[in-house]
Amino acid sequence: MPAIRLEGVAVDVPVADGGSRRLLDVPFLELTEDRVSVVGANGSGKSTLLRLLNGLVRPTHGRVLVDGRDTVGQGAAVRRQVAFAFTDPLSQLVMPTGREDVELSLRRSHRDRRARRAAAQAVLDRFGLGAIADHSVYDLSGGERQLMALAAVLAAEPDILVLDEPSTLLDLRNTLLLRATLASLPQRVVLATHDLDLALEAERTLVIDAGRVVFDGSPARAVAHYRSRCAPPSARP
Repeated sequence: MPAIRLEGVAVDVPVADGGSRRLLDVPFLELTEDRVSVVGANGSGKSTLLRLLNGLVRPTHGRVLVDGRDTVGQGAAVRRQVAFAFTDPLSQLVMPTGREDVELSLRRSHRDRRARRAAAQAVLDRFGLGAIADHSVYDLSGGERQLMALAAVLAAEPDILVLDEPSTLLDLRNTLLLRATLASLPQRVVLATHDLDLALEAERTLVIDAGRVVFDGSPARAVAHYRSRCAPPSARP
């Protein structure tokens, strides 16, 4: 599996007075585990960190490397290795039906239309989505949309899957289905989540606060650290 490496990375955005505000500051980070979770409050910098990993966000300072490739200078190659799944699957599903979305993902690797359709069917069957592949994406349940979006991004067989709060819009049944699906994937998975049970299923967990990694370690210890930071002052030890 390719390593992910951040070296001297900072992300700044302009503000109204002509200055800038720092969204993220990561002096050094290397991710080599198969399953990494990221937790933190809204606005802490989780999404910015994840979007750096495939070049959706460019660092203001420093560099992000995936398998030695720079996300800025070699962005296209990085994006073939790193797939990104957004919180809302409707941001990912751009075609009228799931089948068309999966086929769209396969256009580069399968030039022949019949071969592309057969490959898309194989992907849909793998995720148990064949029966609803030709339904409008707006007629699918939240869980079906999420799985369809995953099928579409994974059809291109990336090495790494990055997910930004994938269970936020799901009920319990579909959250459990999502967790089982992610556990079965051969890809390396990096995900940001507010679902601490999902975070605990990783091998390593990062806690992000105010744009910095404030804890990096085992999921159980990371979640305990995050809970302690979120507790009201009167409840802290």
